[in-house]
Amino acid sequence: MHSTNPNDEYFMQVALQKAEQAFLDDEVPIGAVLVKDNVIVALEHNRTRLNQDPLAHAEKLILDNAPEKYLYDYTLYITLEPCLMCAGMIIWSRVGRVVFAAYDKKAGAAGSVYNALLDKHFNHNPKLTCGILAKDSQDLLKRFFKTKR
Repeated sequence: MHSTNPNDEYFMQVALQKAEQAFLDDEVPIGAVLVKDNVIVALEHNRTRLNQDPLAHAEKLILDNAPEKYLYDYTLYITLEPCLMCAGMIIWSRVGRVVFAAYDKKAGAAGSVYNALLDKHFNHNPKLTCGILAKDSQDLLKRFFKTKR
């Protein structure tokens, strides 16, 4: 795991605002923000219900529309640890750095269930920072799922 950047909390707060928008749209509240040179390039939230696509995760939507083919100089902020699908996309897109808030103990592929992002078998491993504003993300997820049970 790598150290934090002074702007990590700010950009994660923006990602959390996108997660709040997902919550309001009755989507699982996960937000993501793509940053280059401390400038927001893209932001997105989960849209699985809206798009009627189980693969419409926030980070996937960002990477599908990334401004460049390879993202070595970019940081991707995500409010929840990426799943295996999204971790694979992060690897193949060559994202330089990934910062996520809360761990996903059931499906996380950046340290919880498996750590695809740091697996040396792959030809790219982004820098990884975990736990930025984790409680805020966890609280939002709990609030969402409480309405579903």
